[in-house]
Amino acid sequence: MEVTFWDNRYAGQDFIFGTEPNAFLAEMTSRISLGPVLCLGEWEGRNAAHLAALGYAVTAVDQSEVGLAKARQLAAARGLKIETVVADLATYEIEPGKWFGIVSIFLHLPRELRRRVHALVVRGLAPGGVYLLEAYTPAQLAFSTGGPKTADLLMTLPELRKELAGIEMVVGREIEREVVEGSGHTGRAAVVQVLARKSISEPTL
Repeated sequence: MEVTFWDNRYAGQDFIFGTEPNAFLAEMTSRISLGPVLCLGEWEGRNAAHLAALGYAVTAVDQSEVGLAKARQLAAARGLKIETVVADLATYEIEPGKWFGIVSIFLHLPRELRRRVHALVVRGLAPGGVYLLEAYTPAQLAFSTGGPKTADLLMTLPELRKELAGIEMVVGREIEREVVEGSGHTGRAAVVQVLARKSISEPTL
């Protein structure tokens, strides 16, 4: 979608998806070693602030400067600092071998772009680094609790296994759960959850 759509959506004082971290991220954060973490499609900063509070060096990327301004505001209100980058993921390059964690929470991209981003994610993780994702599955189309309305933007576990080939899927599940995240995501939802880890022993190229 165009940047102006998201800028307009984030323009109010309220945090559309709340200020608390995503529940799956909160559950799995301890699996990420302390160090640099990249949050993709970070919106208004709730997950970045959660990670920064725990001592991670967080870089938050989003196409909306308005959303990232609110992310910085949220972090500052908690006495925290995060780095923010305004970028389109169609052209954004993830630095190879750097990230102890990469986080993607309800980031829904067209299938071809998602494949590009996931190839960069696999390359971008440091040895032992973790990729953490939660997203809606096509079953979410039966609910009215958030998420895209077109199947191309939704994800399945088999697709993600293919796209993340090269890193070990430690957690991979499609479930229904109650999502309570501000006015944007509230109610019963069909989601896929992934935690994948890059091998500590990377082969020599």
